[in-house]
Amino acid sequence: MWAGLYWRGQGASYHGGSVGNLRPEEKGSSRSDPLDFTQLRSALKQTHQQPLSNMDMKKRITLELRNRSPAEVVELVVDNSRSADGEVEGLTDEFTELEFLSVVNVGLSSLAKLPSLPKLRKLELSDNNLSGSLETLAQKCPNLTYLNLSGNKIKELSTLEALQNLKSLQSLDLFNCEITSLEDYRESVFELLPQVTYLDGFDQEDNEAPDSEADDDDEDGEDRAGPTGDYGEEDDEEEDEDGSEGREVGLSFQVNQANQDYEDEDDYADEEEDLQGAQGEKRKRDVDDEGEEDDDDEDN
Repeated sequence: MWAGLYWRGQGASYHGGSVGNLRPEEKGSSRSDPLDFTQLRSALKQTHQQPLSNMDMKKRITLELRNRSPAEVVELVVDNSRSADGEVEGLTDEFTELEFLSVVNVGLSSLAKLPSLPKLRKLELSDNNLSGSLETLAQKCPNLTYLNLSGNKIKELSTLEALQNLKSLQSLDLFNCEITSLEDYRESVFELLPQVTYLDGFDQEDNEAPDSEADDDDEDGEDRAGPTGDYGEEDDEEEDEDGSEGREVGLSFQVNQANQDYEDEDDYADEEEDLQGAQGEKRKRDVDDEGEEDDDDEDN
């Protein structure tokens, strides 16, 4: 649902609490703009009247494109839209760069119309009506690493045999499927699909799967950050060395400064003693001179 649309132009501002109800903030302002507000108002009104949860899958995909070509889309989420006949609709083999696809609670009962998605790595199909047709995944999405089939109508272990050709599949979720009630369910699935590391979020030794989003962030971080490993440690060591050198220089400076101050004080004391001595000599000479003058007066 679109809400809080905000648009600002040269002459006026437009905003609204709900789509399809645009009102000018400044009345009487005149402006010209190539944007057709009649078409915009009509499109937003239709969107407002038809919530995304009730929109058919084909229209939802068109909306999610946001004026992009299918080849530009890397992630696509059409959860809670509607599939009229239980088939994949609106998705074509033009989505050549698609890596993540989420089709949760759409009413799918078949994957027969799934197009070729060679770069798809993660596929969310939970809460649908799938009971088979999984062989399509190996044909159309050969590079899948994560597959979520939770909440579907998968009952038999034999249904999963079609996933054996997904050689890169690492994580498989089957929560709330009837197959999970089978005896030795986990052991049987791991044996059938040896390439799978995590089943329902845990490996064979009950170790929890790492957070996939965190892993993606780490991978992106590595791509952006450049060299890793000892590089940062070397920088830290260099910084520590620089810091210790700085501290040593600071200490030496303080010691030298203190010595200089002490020497200056000694020099000042010596100068003061010399000055006092000179003044004493002068006073002595003055007294002697006065005594000589007195003797001369007496003689006269």
